[in-house]
Amino acid sequence: MDLALEEARAAGDRGEVPVGAVVVAPSGAVVTRTGNRTRELNDPTAHAEVLAIRAACALLGQERLVGHDLYVTLEPCPMCAAAISAARIARLYYGAADPKSGGVAVGARVFAHPQCHHVPEVYDGIGGGEAEALLKAFFEARRA
Repeated sequence: MDLALEEARAAGDRGEVPVGAVVVAPSGAVVTRTGNRTRELNDPTAHAEVLAIRAACALLGQERLVGHDLYVTLEPCPMCAAAISAARIARLYYGAADPKSGGVAVGARVFAHPQCHHVPEVYDGIGGGEAEALLKAFFEARRA
């Protein structure tokens, strides 16, 4: 999660919402790491999770990431949760809860939906305090 938090800080420094994601191979090796780039790429789908999954699949030359783990600093939104399921991520570790836009524990609860084809193991609250602090500071600075 430390690498995901580094990516979140870098995203915040770029003016993006500070969310970072890291894909880890079954061997424990980091495959990809990135942060949000929606503003930079003018792409509403350029969330950290989607970018990390896309990059890992491209790097590995495969459409699925069976056995891989995803670390992300914020609870994935419904779009990202669907991408995680489609990629067949084995385990999802996330930091801060997202009561407004989450798609895992609140809101759409994508993995609990009957049409969800794959459900990863989910571990929440990992580095959540630091992730939440980054997000709060980012949005407080925007309001000032």
